[in-house]
Amino acid sequence: MRFDLGVTVREKTGKGAARQLRRDGKVPAVLYGQGECLLLTIEPEPLIKILKSQAGSTALISLNITGVKSKPKRTALLRDFQVDPVEGHVLHADLFEISMEKPIRVKVPLRVIGGTPAGVKEGGILHYNMRDLHVECLPAALPDYIEVDASPLAIGQGIHLKEIAKLEGVRYLDDPDQMVVSVAVPMSDAKLEALLTSQAAGPEAAKEPEVMAKGKVAAEGAEGAEAAKAGAAAPAAGTEAKAGEKKEGAAAAAAPKAEKKEAEKKK
Repeated sequence: MRFDLGVTVREKTGKGAARQLRRDGKVPAVLYGQGECLLLTIEPEPLIKILKSQAGSTALISLNITGVKSKPKRTALLRDFQVDPVEGHVLHADLFEISMEKPIRVKVPLRVIGGTPAGVKEGGILHYNMRDLHVECLPAALPDYIEVDASPLAIGQGIHLKEIAKLEGVRYLDDPDQMVVSVAVPMSDAKLEALLTSQAAGPEAAKEPEVMAKGKVAAEGAEGAEAAKAGAAAPAAGTEAKAGEKKEGAAAAAAPKAEKKEAEKKK
């Protein structure tokens, strides 16, 4: 899809100039690529039209630039944009200039066609394993989207990238064995309840061994402390025993001397 967009070159830079443009109802933008960078001003209405289109990210934008000395007509892709989260206004846009003679690499959105898949009618769940594909092609061959027919899929079946029909002039860059779309087996209520229960008990169960481990370490630490105290008390007891032995030895040595003195007195 191709859009025409008129833009104007702006000379003032900085946050203050950008705020002034927004207050005037304009959108500040930047055009880069092909060895040049231009500061632009864009009217919001045509830019919003491009953003709301189904091919917003892959739309070829024909720029008609006012105020530039050379190449007033150029082709670009909308690479990025910023939106005010409260009011929804477009705050800024990044445009990437391309050459129609050189291949480009972009993301192209996937579109599932064919109505409700057979497996979904039987109770299965349709999974979008990929929302877009990385492709390489010339700008003229760039598709707005890539179609995938999921209608024949039964429960447990899917479509891989290598099974998608090739588009002329377009090369897929993702893994060919990657699943693009599939129909999953529905989960029973009992299995869902068991899964939710295990997830709810998971964090508590994970904390329990840690608490036990800490308790064990604390107990071992307390026992170690008691053992250390007992060990410290043991030398004291040994010292008292040795002191007692010395006293008893001294008393035993003094007894014969006392008996000898008493015998001399009797004589």
